[in-house]
Amino acid sequence: MPPALLSGPQYLHRGFQLLRLPGIRLFVLLPLLINVAIFAALSYLTMSRFSQWIGQLIGWLPDWLGFLEWLLWPLAVILLLAIVMYFFSTIANLIAAPFNGLLAEKLEEHLCGEEVAGRETIAQALASFPRSIGRECRKLLYYAGFAILTLIASFIISPLAPLLWFAMNAWMMAIEYCDYPMDNHRLSFSEARRRVASQRGTSFSFGALVMLGTMIPIVNLIIMPAAVCGGTLMWVERLKEGGDKRA
Repeated sequence: MPPALLSGPQYLHRGFQLLRLPGIRLFVLLPLLINVAIFAALSYLTMSRFSQWIGQLIGWLPDWLGFLEWLLWPLAVILLLAIVMYFFSTIANLIAAPFNGLLAEKLEEHLCGEEVAGRETIAQALASFPRSIGRECRKLLYYAGFAILTLIASFIISPLAPLLWFAMNAWMMAIEYCDYPMDNHRLSFSEARRRVASQRGTSFSFGALVMLGTMIPIVNLIIMPAAVCGGTLMWVERLKEGGDKRA
């Protein structure tokens, strides 16, 4: 397996390890509490409809592909989980964005031994909520463009639709969590995307594992702060110097 595909999961693993650092525990706790509250509400709404949604997804299968239903049923479950968990992550990231940025900032200061220019307190992070919402909306617009292309491709090669949606969501997870430290340094969203793309293998494998983590109960509650830590590590080690290190 190419080294780049192995390095992405390592960043998430190291992100989990960094959650225990005494200096950043408070900044981990805030997004974690937001995650728990949103996940509890979304799980309650989803469980009552899960079987119905699975039936509807299978119902989209053309009659001539009916013999593949046994194979597509588990793929439909993967697709539905990917969509629901990405929706959950989107809401959680939208609300927790200022705190995720603060977590990325404190961790970068710990890793580099120097203050991030324009560093924020918790009060300042709350005050920057409108700007954070604007950044998250730009990500949603970027996601919408990819979603339209993926939807078109899903109609053309419907058996592979779940895998296409998972791959798209994995890429968005990489952009989402690597963007927080870059936003702290006031890099434009287009520049942030360019730097993430400069490490395609590492970024995609990192995002894919984050996406899988959002689909696992309990793990999905702590995946957000761990992914912020992993994305910040990628920023410090691979993306900070203009993304010159190629995956």
